[in-house]
Amino acid sequence: MEYGYGQIRILHVLGGLGVGGAECRIMDLYRNMNRDKIQFDFLVHYSPEKTGKKSPTSDELMAVREPDYFDNSVKKLGGRIFCLPKFVGTNINEYKAAIKQFFKEHEGEWKVVQGHMTSTAAIYLPIAKKAGVPITIAHARSAGVDAGVKGLATKFFRSPLQKEGSTDWNFACSREAGYSVFGKNLMDIGSVRIIPNAIDLGHFAYDEEKRNVLRKELGVSNALVIGHVGSFRYAKNHEFLLTVFANVCRLLDNDDLNQYTILHGMRIRLLMLGKGPLMEDMKKLADKLHIADRCIFAGNKSNASDYYQAMDYFCFPSRYEGLPGSVVEAQAAGLQCLVSDSVTPEVNATELVSMMSINSEARDWARKIIDDLMLHEDYGSQPLMEEIKLNQTLTAITGERRESIFETDDTPDMDLLDKDTGFDTLNTMTEEERQEFAQMAIREKVPGNRMHRSIEYSIGDRSQSSKYIINKLRNAGFDVKLQARELEYFYEHGHF
Repeated sequence: MEYGYGQIRILHVLGGLGVGGAECRIMDLYRNMNRDKIQFDFLVHYSPEKTGKKSPTSDELMAVREPDYFDNSVKKLGGRIFCLPKFVGTNINEYKAAIKQFFKEHEGEWKVVQGHMTSTAAIYLPIAKKAGVPITIAHARSAGVDAGVKGLATKFFRSPLQKEGSTDWNFACSREAGYSVFGKNLMDIGSVRIIPNAIDLGHFAYDEEKRNVLRKELGVSNALVIGHVGSFRYAKNHEFLLTVFANVCRLLDNDDLNQYTILHGMRIRLLMLGKGPLMEDMKKLADKLHIADRCIFAGNKSNASDYYQAMDYFCFPSRYEGLPGSVVEAQAAGLQCLVSDSVTPEVNATELVSMMSINSEARDWARKIIDDLMLHEDYGSQPLMEEIKLNQTLTAITGERRESIFETDDTPDMDLLDKDTGFDTLNTMTEEERQEFAQMAIREKVPGNRMHRSIEYSIGDRSQSSKYIINKLRNAGFDVKLQARELEYFYEHGHF
């Protein structure tokens, strides 16, 4: 079916319009669309409790729904927002009734219904198709499910999507997401199209001026900043992130073996962007690990791109992901990234990424981070010249160093704090462990010929490397401007 006239409207189905990965990626696409031709609308979910009805209409829900993060942006771009009652499993009849009523009231308004909420896509997409929507799409953006009953329920309600013909099109942000949601059969016969989570690459490119302004604002002008961006929920594995950071702190605080003398006396901070149901638990864990004074829980930020500039390193130990845009954003900003190997390998698009198992010890992650911070060039370089260059780089980051990396002169007795916690043996590697770790670091740091010195790329120089890194990400399909043109054609013509 060809549509070459007028304005085509696309309905995106989501859980909400907060600062989540899917929402951010769709909004990036929306901003880059030719909106004279293509216009987006959004169908979100909200608890029906305040309406006093089990199956309220969209208008009734919108009257009680609290505005979400992207509401104003959608309206400014010309989009509309509609609402369904939140699905909780036991209200399946009421949920179906609300969907049927919704599409009956809006018959003929959308050419495409694109469901990013795949947990219930097998319910709302067939109803949309029966109501006359020409094209239905299930869009997989996650390669796993939460633990426990919720995860089992998600798998059950998703299972019809693994049958051919359940939808007109199946999209996935990565191969892992495709296999997870649509199954091996549909993936193997080519019934799933892989569309990477693309970003506005130029918006995240390294900017020294923004870096200096924000670091001053955060009070980290003379600190090494390890960063993370992600909502506080099970998949993101914040408890492991905090444990890794605690290990980094202990390794530097109590470096009796003088392995990391070049980093001695430096302030170090963990900067985390995001909100979520586990945030308060993670603040308590930071306090328990005695790192609360070094952790910055920044929440959601409209200028998230500036925060990547303020970081010096990016750590992302997720349990599962579809294709995390935050790791692409971090690379665009020129940050070295240590990423869980549970994350889809498509995100490993530049020399800046190393991948490591979350089944490894937290101290091994910590040592890898410190190793990366210390080694800003390839292993074949002259050690003395590299140490001089590294000293200059770190001094530029941190300024004059304090004798203690704590904020006050009241340095706690770390040996007493760490007694019987596992941290008390952190720096006591056997010779065999030391050799094994050295070999692991070399393997992870130098996969094939990835680490190299060139005119375009130098791992310690974000300004010099920016153009090279951005081009690599663009060639890997992560440029939202190019992706917007591709999807505009699809929305107009119904095929690629």
